[in-house]
Amino acid sequence: MKKIISLFLSLFLTSIVVSQNDNSAHSLLDAVSEKMGAYKNMFIGFSQTLSNEEAGIKEDDELPIKGTIHLQNQKYRLNYLGNQFLFDGNKLFVINHDEKEISISDNDLSGDDGFIYPSKLLTFYKEGYTLKMGAIEKTQGRKIQFVTLNPIDSTSEIVKVELGIDLDSYHIFKLIQTGANTSKTTFTITQFKKNRDLTEDFFTFDEAGFVNKNYIID
Repeated sequence: MKKIISLFLSLFLTSIVVSQNDNSAHSLLDAVSEKMGAYKNMFIGFSQTLSNEEAGIKEDDELPIKGTIHLQNQKYRLNYLGNQFLFDGNKLFVINHDEKEISISDNDLSGDDGFIYPSKLLTFYKEGYTLKMGAIEKTQGRKIQFVTLNPIDSTSEIVKVELGIDLDSYHIFKLIQTGANTSKTTFTITQFKKNRDLTEDFFTFDEAGFVNKNYIID
């Protein structure tokens, strides 16, 4: 009997989520995921800005933080905030070049805090969010369609995600995360290259090489 009740509740909740989703928004993100996911690999250069109206922080108060990332299936090599994050599909290596320290953890970073990690960039929207078409904006000569994603989990640290899709290329152009503390983090893609010739060991951690450079490995 408990199994029947559990199944009923599961189907009921699923039907609620589906009814709240905008089919056109879901179809658009599916098309973007399919196109970008078909590339052998991707190189993305991005800039990050932060704003918080309640704290009086405006988006242009400070220079944007810049970063780069190579993506290949679930693997990635991210350079961000002076650190390199290398995920080989099984382990994550966080390399602090200033301190010459490296931390290693099994599996990718946890998404429990609501942050969207690189390995989930093209798929995160498929579970845990309701979707709705937003506004269309013209920027830098591009026509950008925004999709608003609201987490189903009311305790999520992220209360809203806005994805800006370039309607000409069907690529992600911008990602805006609004936190529970009203802070807004905006990632804008400034460079994009696909299907680059990468070496076989591009996503492999060179332990011996770092040891020879006197890095401390936790």
